Order: sequence, then structure tokens, then C-alpha cells
Amino acid sequence: MATTTPIINDSELEEQAGFTSPTLGQRLGVEFLGTFWLVLGGCGSAVLAAAFPNVGIGLLGVSLAFGLTVLTMAFAFGHISGGHFNPAVTVGLWLAGRQGPRFVLPYIVVQVVGATAGAAVLYFIASGNPAYSLATNGLAANGYEAGSPGHFTLAASFVTEVVMTMLFLFIILGATDRRAAKGFGPLAIGLGLTLIHLISIPVTNTSVNPARSTGPAFFVGGLALSQLWLFWVAPLVGAAIAGITYRFLTGAEGREPIASQGQRISQATTSIGDVTSSRSTGEL
Repeated sequence: MATTTPIINDSELEEQAGFTSPTLGQRLGVEFLGTFWLVLGGCGSAVLAAAFPNVGIGLLGVSLAFGLTVLTMAFAFGHISGGHFNPAVTVGLWLAGRQGPRFVLPYIVVQVVGATAGAAVLYFIASGNPAYSLATNGLAANGYEAGSPGHFTLAASFVTEVVMTMLFLFIILGATDRRAAKGFGPLAIGLGLTLIHLISIPVTNTSVNPARSTGPAFFVGGLALSQLWLFWVAPLVGAAIAGITYRFLTGAEGREPIASQGQRISQATTSIGDVTSSRSTGEL
């Protein structure tokens, strides 16, 4: 007599393993912590370590620091909240069908609060150096024209932020696609953010993240605060382009109910090993 194997969905697998779906409070808590770490670690590397005498890490080190903050937190908390830590990512994933609409506003609020808290702690630490001046040394705020490290124009800065954020979202969407190799998403995302900083720090000091821009701007004020609008509008435009077009570029099969499910092994239908072995036997 033929037997059939019952189909068990992801929720049932989690229940059998003793796992429960994260609450909204847990999701918001890790989004706060992840964005806090991004600003403290990324902007902190620029303020505290970039030009440290004799051993400063420079542009390369700051770029790597930003990438590492996202990589570490995505591995640590991606399975809880999806590991956004960025309002543009939240909006892009929502438009791509990876994130429910009820999470969008709460995520953005706690991301901004987390970024502001990270900037506050960084300011406190930096102020412990008698040579530090907020007006002179700043908090790695973003800007264009007079606020740009390379004095790039408004138009160049706007295009940079739109394009870099769009490509960042494509990396995130592709790396968390259910057809992608499982477990490597945070690595691709962190390295992608590193590359983005290597390209665009001279232009805008690199935002691609409205919360990251908002936290330092609150404390720096002046030019940073007056130019903050660009670092909300441009990243959100770039994220929207990627979120809307991804499904048309790659097909809808890769969409997940929420981004965090893109890294669940139980969601995988094919592994890299399966693909390799099937190709070697001529099945594909």
C-alpha cells in the first residue's frame, strides 16, 4: 500500500522545534538595536578611528565598518525582524511583497529612534576627547555641495543616493530570494554596503539610509539638518524602484511573505548541492 508523506508548513516546523513567531515588540526591539549599532559602529569608525594618528583606518576602514555592522546584525537578528535597520529597506521590501504593510511605520519609527540613540552615544564618547569639536569634527553627517566631502553638486548627490539605494535593495532582494543559496544573505548584503560606501563616501558621505542620516543630523544641526530632506527622498525613491521592478526582472517565484523567511532552511526547495549534482548527471 502506497504511503504519502504529510506536507508540513514552516509554522508547523517551528512549532515542533519549540519556536514561536516573533512578536511585534521583539521585531521592533531588534530593529532599534540593529540601527543603533549601524550608526554607532559606522559613523563611530568615521569620527573616532578614520584619522587617528598613525593608525587611522581611512575611507576603506570606514566602508568596511558600515558593511560589518549590517552583516553582524543581519546574522544576529535577521530571523527575528528581517534585519532591515533602514527605512528605505523597509519600504523597498514592502513594495516587493516581502514585508506586511502593518510593520512599515513602526519599523521606520524605531529605526529613526535607534539611529538617534546611536548618534547620542557616539557624541558622548567623542566628547570625551578634549580635542573634539562637534562643529569641526561632526558626526559623519551626510550632505551635498558645501556638505559633501568632495563638494559634489545637488544633482550628482541625488542621483548617487537613488542609484546606490536601488542597487542595495536589488542585492537584498536577490540574496533573500527563496531561489538563492540559503544562509549567505547577510554576507552579500554587508559586502554590498561596503562597496557602496567605497564608491559614494566622497560624494555624500554615503547615506542610502534615512535613519542613518537623521541621527547625526539631529545633533549636528545647521547644514546637515537643512540638507536632510535629500537623504530621505533619494533613498526612498531608489528603494521604491527596486521594490517595484524586482519581481518583473526576476519573476515572482522568489517572493517571501516576510524577508526573514528568505533565510529559513525549511523554505528551501533546492540546495546548491542538489543543483550541482543534478547538473553533473544531466538532469537540468
